[in-house]
Amino acid sequence: MSRIREFLLGPWRAVLVLGVTQILAWGILFYPPVLMMPLIAADRGWSLSFAMAGFSLGLVVAGSTAPTIGGWIDRFGGHVVMAAGSLVGACGVALLAVAAHPAAYLAVWVILGVAIAANLYDPAFATLGRIFGVNARRPITYLTLAGGFASTVSWPATQLSLTYTDWRGTYLLFAAVLAFVSAPLHAFALPRTRAAPPPAPEGNATASPVYMPASGLTFLLVAGAFAAYAFVPSGLAAHLIAMFGRAGIDPATAVTIGALFGPSQVAARICELAFGGRAHPLNLARFAVALVLAGFALIIAFGFTLPAAIAFAIMFGAANGLLTIARGAVPLALFGPTGYGRVLGRIAKPFQLMQAVAPVALAFVVERNGDGTAIVVTAAFCVVSLICLFAIRRRKA
Repeated sequence: MSRIREFLLGPWRAVLVLGVTQILAWGILFYPPVLMMPLIAADRGWSLSFAMAGFSLGLVVAGSTAPTIGGWIDRFGGHVVMAAGSLVGACGVALLAVAAHPAAYLAVWVILGVAIAANLYDPAFATLGRIFGVNARRPITYLTLAGGFASTVSWPATQLSLTYTDWRGTYLLFAAVLAFVSAPLHAFALPRTRAAPPPAPEGNATASPVYMPASGLTFLLVAGAFAAYAFVPSGLAAHLIAMFGRAGIDPATAVTIGALFGPSQVAARICELAFGGRAHPLNLARFAVALVLAGFALIIAFGFTLPAAIAFAIMFGAANGLLTIARGAVPLALFGPTGYGRVLGRIAKPFQLMQAVAPVALAFVVERNGDGTAIVVTAAFCVVSLICLFAIRRRKA
């Protein structure tokens, strides 16, 4: 009983609170456009590409504002910044229901871009870093376990809502959830504690510090590695199921294979929690990217046969689950907890810009050169990511 009380009243309460709000934030701000954009486009008389351009604009704005929001979390805490971000998201989602003019629609996605930057993994990781300091890796892993179920909850919930109301009513319902569930949880349930700064090194004053400055070549390699990898899940999320279909896999089977992605993410995160705690996050990231490359090698060697497609979905899901943890843990291990939120924001900027560009760029490649070339191009981004990760040399204490 005392452990339960300590969990509910101590800093670990942040994991429980953020676990709930991450499912809600991802399930409202990130995943629904796949289902909602065709409905919005048809209702407004717009092209689907224009409707999706709004979402891409939101990701660009999210990347541009991420460093500022991360710095605000360092200074004011997630209980302030993420609560405000939930209210901004509620406002933006509600405005989507009434934005009938194309310019107004794009302006709403600018608002939603700020909300994305203030609600998803990066601000949540920054909040945990502020609360737990150098010990934030384990809470981050637990949090990603909850976040892994966001799509599992979001798509069925969105589809259920659409059976009772239209897309406008669904978005108004989402706005109420952000305003009256997420925002209060962030504001009143998140701990306000802040981890003590790491102790100053003792002994020989000339000894090298454990952490490196978040600048120079090392920082560029870290940001470049995660940005290059961001092309992979963002591009494939938009095109992989269609690639399966064009390869002769029937639609029902293709969707079933795609559904393996989520459970594979969660399973990999459970394994990391159980067995990977002693591995340096940099090695975890290297292993994950290498695992994706192995999956691409299967596809290139055997094509989109059913066994290869299943193996690729499982390997890709597992790797993506580990990379999500690494994106929060690698900067903490290399650069330390001081200014962690802003560091995450600076890394998130190119990451989210790449997320916004990848679906359009990969569509261009598919239309002109086919699926095989698209797979090779996507694998090339994995190679760049892996090269950057192996080029990083961590400083010894």
